[in-house]
Amino acid sequence: MNPTDPQTPRPATAPQELSLIVVTLLKGVIYQEESPALWNSLLNLQAGVRDYVAVIGLELMLDEAEGYAFLRSRIPDDEENGSAMPRLVARRQLSYPVSLLLALLRKKLAESDAGGGDTRLILSRDEVAELVRIFLPAGSNEVKLIDQVDATLNKIADLGFIRRLRGEKQMIEVRRIIKAFIDAQWLADFDRRLDEYRQLATQPTEEDNG
Repeated sequence: MNPTDPQTPRPATAPQELSLIVVTLLKGVIYQEESPALWNSLLNLQAGVRDYVAVIGLELMLDEAEGYAFLRSRIPDDEENGSAMPRLVARRQLSYPVSLLLALLRKKLAESDAGGGDTRLILSRDEVAELVRIFLPAGSNEVKLIDQVDATLNKIADLGFIRRLRGEKQMIEVRRIIKAFIDAQWLADFDRRLDEYRQLATQPTEEDNG
């Protein structure tokens, strides 16, 4: 059978489907609940996706139980000597308010899971503010606190770790992908980190000194 013969059956491949998956992953996270058809395609073609993204220095992180997938940079052995491939997915330096709130939300999710409650963790803005309040000096301005919480939640939403509920702007859902970035080992060291955050929070700022 001549492979160039137009009558020869072509292998059953899905290049367009594979391209759609990879392009979507390069833009962000694929969630099963948001894109069920694309999610199913990813499960069926995940071996091809892994091979494809490996060529450009990325690896597929897929959690079927939690229903999400994303790409992250592979860390080659020669990264330290400067000869490694440049990162396609850049590392992000998080500010203190963002890293603090991420830590608190991750701990809240762990507590919710341990309690065997709903798999979705939904919090109000006031509940989030209460989580942060203990790390602020006594007598902190309430309006300023709420503004800071809103600004920080917006940044965390941009990172994809939370989403605001439709029609309820003051309610957020903590997305379970946060578990992939703040793991059990990180949580084991959580108390020490929170002590450091408390110390930072009670230190006078330049604004206070000025």
